[in-house]
Amino acid sequence: MEIDAAREVRTTCPYCGVGCGVLAKVAADGQVSVRGDPDHPANFGRLCSKGSALAETIDLDGRLLQPQIHDRPAGWNEALDVVASTFQHTIAEHGPDAVAFYVSGQLLTEDYYLANKLMKGFIGSANIDTNSRLCMASSVAGHRRAFGSDTVPGTYEDLELADLIVLVGSNLAWCHPVLYQRIAAAREKRPEMKVVLVDPRRTMTSDIADMHLAIAPDGDVALFTGLLAWLGQHNALDRAYITAHTAGFGQALFAASTLDLAGVAAATGLSEDQLSRFYSLFARTEKTVTVYSQGVNQSSQGTDKVNAIINCHLATGRIGKAGAGPFSVTGQPNAMGGREVGGMANMLAAHMDIENPGHRERVQRFWKAPAIAGEPGLKAVEMFKAVADGRIKALWIMATNPVDSMPDAGAVEAAIKACPFVVVSDVLAETDTVRHAHVRLPATAWGEKDGTVTNSERRISRQRPFLAAPGEARPDWWIIAEVARRMGFGEAFAHESPVEIFAEHAALSGFENDGERDFDISAYAAIDVEDYEGLAPFHWPAPSPGTPLWPAGRPEGGAQARLQSEGGAQAGTRPEGATSIERQPTRFFADGNFYTPDRKARFIALRPTVETRITAAFPLVLNTGRIRDHWHTMTRTGKSPRLSQHIAEPFVEIHPEDAQLYGIGDADIARVSTPRGDVLVRVLVTTRQRPGSLFAPMHWTDQFAARGRLDTLTASLTDPVSGQPALKHVAARIEKFTAGAFGFAVTRKRPVTMAADYWATARCRGGWRVELAFANDDIDWTAFAGSLFDAADAEMLAYHDREAGQHRIAAFQGEHLAGALFIAPGPVAVSRGWAAEQLGEVHASQRERFRIVAGRAGAERPDAGATVCSCFNIGVNQITAAVAAGCNSVEAIGATLKAGTNCGSCRSEIRTIIQARRVQAAE
Repeated sequence: MEIDAAREVRTTCPYCGVGCGVLAKVAADGQVSVRGDPDHPANFGRLCSKGSALAETIDLDGRLLQPQIHDRPAGWNEALDVVASTFQHTIAEHGPDAVAFYVSGQLLTEDYYLANKLMKGFIGSANIDTNSRLCMASSVAGHRRAFGSDTVPGTYEDLELADLIVLVGSNLAWCHPVLYQRIAAAREKRPEMKVVLVDPRRTMTSDIADMHLAIAPDGDVALFTGLLAWLGQHNALDRAYITAHTAGFGQALFAASTLDLAGVAAATGLSEDQLSRFYSLFARTEKTVTVYSQGVNQSSQGTDKVNAIINCHLATGRIGKAGAGPFSVTGQPNAMGGREVGGMANMLAAHMDIENPGHRERVQRFWKAPAIAGEPGLKAVEMFKAVADGRIKALWIMATNPVDSMPDAGAVEAAIKACPFVVVSDVLAETDTVRHAHVRLPATAWGEKDGTVTNSERRISRQRPFLAAPGEARPDWWIIAEVARRMGFGEAFAHESPVEIFAEHAALSGFENDGERDFDISAYAAIDVEDYEGLAPFHWPAPSPGTPLWPAGRPEGGAQARLQSEGGAQAGTRPEGATSIERQPTRFFADGNFYTPDRKARFIALRPTVETRITAAFPLVLNTGRIRDHWHTMTRTGKSPRLSQHIAEPFVEIHPEDAQLYGIGDADIARVSTPRGDVLVRVLVTTRQRPGSLFAPMHWTDQFAARGRLDTLTASLTDPVSGQPALKHVAARIEKFTAGAFGFAVTRKRPVTMAADYWATARCRGGWRVELAFANDDIDWTAFAGSLFDAADAEMLAYHDREAGQHRIAAFQGEHLAGALFIAPGPVAVSRGWAAEQLGEVHASQRERFRIVAGRAGAERPDAGATVCSCFNIGVNQITAAVAAGCNSVEAIGATLKAGTNCGSCRSEIRTIIQARRVQAAE
């Protein structure tokens, strides 16, 4: 499509599942800036640090701009022909189950829809799964067991209306910051609102919590099963709701009652007093929302955890009501859209069931497909095991990086390397997965893509392009359709635009539905180009006019016999200015009417089990997760200098008691090992970490660190129902890496190779910053610096104190710094922010150059310290100084330094700094 020279475009953020609206402004000179969309009902103008930095991630550095076959450039026709013919020949020789697609929550719904249609309806296999399997598969399974459908009952508004919010396994402050800020803002208006955090770690989210339950790993089933028993013992049940709208309560309560409070305490690591206070608070608070995320889902008990939470909400009738309900928040921008189109191996399109013969026949008839998958396909972990053992011989990976994100990632990489035919569609020319592809297909990126996504509250929003597709990059849906046509399915894949695909998707959602299925957006089945372009964010369901929203045969007398539908009112109407025309949020199940055969929800009887995975050889529990300013495998956030300053290298958190036990100090390099491998990471000693446990983030890859691929450590152990891997409970050990020398460098060019045992690179303004560690110090540091900087004609200035192990080398090209290297026997104390700034400064005088070698800015330029606020580049030393000068609140810091006034993601860290200063003053 044509992109105007200058305009502001409404689109949607490509990061987490909050689904924030973004206004992308393209200036006449092509410069792009972004801000939150004040009219989008997910964020009302708020953006987190990642969303605020989106404009820094859309450059063409490292982009894959042309198809490649066996590392050589190729044209689209040749590449598509190779993909189509190889898949055809593989199917003809080995059957449809010998091929597979591994797709992503980064795909738009239109991309997802065609990929699922091609695999399940025309190839005839269900071997399509997604990285969403790693994110929310247990929530899907729990919903389907309890509700008969994958339905999120509530909306974001419930977070602001609740009197109690229980956050379970969710570091909302860092992983879903806009939702965290919505809760914080609501609490400022209603201080009586209570927040409970259930998490082994005292994360930044604990800043808002009235109660932090530092639960033992995988203690959640016991916690909420114990709560169900408590509710029964203390007459805190909604008997009328249980009787009218549920089944299986007696069995669930009996199973729960086998564990007394002492037993729950033993299984959770919490005290009986903590449990009693939490249970009492839950029991007496009608408006309760339980928000859960990866700490619940990424577990071998994930589905049971989800159902333990849902059981408590069903037992109290706290579901589908304003300010009450269980709420799963997803980690990807379109994990929900993938669920809607059936983009997982055990699902059909439009929330139909692959195990149901009637559903299979209906979808096949709608698609006019020659075949339909007759049984579930291989889920992600099973899929890559099938690649490894040769059952899958042709694999197409789209918009994801499984070599880094899958559990037992080393085995996954080996499987991909050995696979006879691997296709990767991606935006980058170099990732740890792309490097193993036989065929590489250049896809369009955020800012170029055109389609829809669905967020965690079932709200569908548009992603609109504001940049032209670069080089030969093409939309994923176009690539899939072209391959399908070449495989002989042209009539079914004749789509010429994403609106045609969305309309087909909407039509299938309403096809022979009549209110029997939850997902229905058939109000948009006849949408045209103009309406699609102006489509405003809307909740589903949005059925066509006259369609009942509740299942036929529902119990009579319900106060909400029909949901208030936004969709029907919107159909055929182009929203003026594409602003939200939300009328009333749609909630499910306040009056029952579930999607089970008898329309009643199912209680799941659960008996908690305690799993012990640690051994004498691996005595610690490793918990993996995300950090504030990076996301997934850094293919986007790694481009942003702003986002790379907060935490610039892989790290491990360890409690002080454990650090002392294992002889490890703050800022040391440590080797973290499991039976599958080891990584080298920086050490952060903190009381926020639970004793006996470690925490490390999953973001670093071979593109950014020497040995930082954390998921090479995790096991392929999965939940038996959902197939989701257990990424947060891994037996591990830790030991100090004895370094002969430590280093830090800044360089204008990205280093290509580094002869260091430990290294980690991060973008900064004007170049790159590099952390280093070496097993020995017998190294020619001047030669090393020359290789690192790749500046053969540079003028070198050096200081060497070999006896003290101190070496500082700076290289200048003209008046500009090409690079600076600082070597020390311990962790280098040079200010990272100041050193990185020197890459953009003019250094004309020898005095200025010697300052770089000295590693000091001078009294007139105080060190800002480690970055706390990424939005305004405010460091810890600046905040500490402001506190010393009398700024004793987060608001005062914001007024003085602006820190915490944009996205708000750093407000909890600012409050921690203020509190630490108060403690020091008191001492």
